[in-house]
Amino acid sequence: MESMYRIYPEKRYRKTLAILKQFVSSGTTILDLGVRNPFSEVMEKEGYRVINTQGEDLDLFPEKLRSYQGEMVTALEILEHLVNPFGVLQQLPAQRLLVTVPLRLWFATAYRNAKDPRDCHYHEFEPWQLDMLLEKAGWQIKYREKWTHPVGKIGLRPLLRYFVPRYYAVYAERMTND
Repeated sequence: MESMYRIYPEKRYRKTLAILKQFVSSGTTILDLGVRNPFSEVMEKEGYRVINTQGEDLDLFPEKLRSYQGEMVTALEILEHLVNPFGVLQQLPAQRLLVTVPLRLWFATAYRNAKDPRDCHYHEFEPWQLDMLLEKAGWQIKYREKWTHPVGKIGLRPLLRYFVPRYYAVYAERMTND
């Protein structure tokens, strides 16, 4: 059997997939927020049925999420692109959620693509901020994990990326009113 490292050379793919497999069995239908992307294909290769949102403006129309079906929602590196992720998190049509976000780094500015206003990070979270956002939106956190993202370059910032976590993943379940 091929190692996950050779199949998925990107560390964030390996980590995210390992967390997904820990909580969600193969064959599950997943609503993956955002347009189809390389990780959508990774999930399908691993046996998940993936439905992507098709570019709706989730900031303006989060209620459109209710028209989708899925046993699970993944919000993988998308919440940071939303002006208001709170409304989206409230409207998710499933009981289980896996979120990954880039963490705010004290030594780097937030990502911004000046040529594409949809490709900007309005938020780069500290873990407590994402935790609070999820809990206020009605989610109970069951698992958390952070990891680093070395870039293989020379310099102070690349060195810091070996030690300072860059990504944060959270698995959560919708709170019940018991």
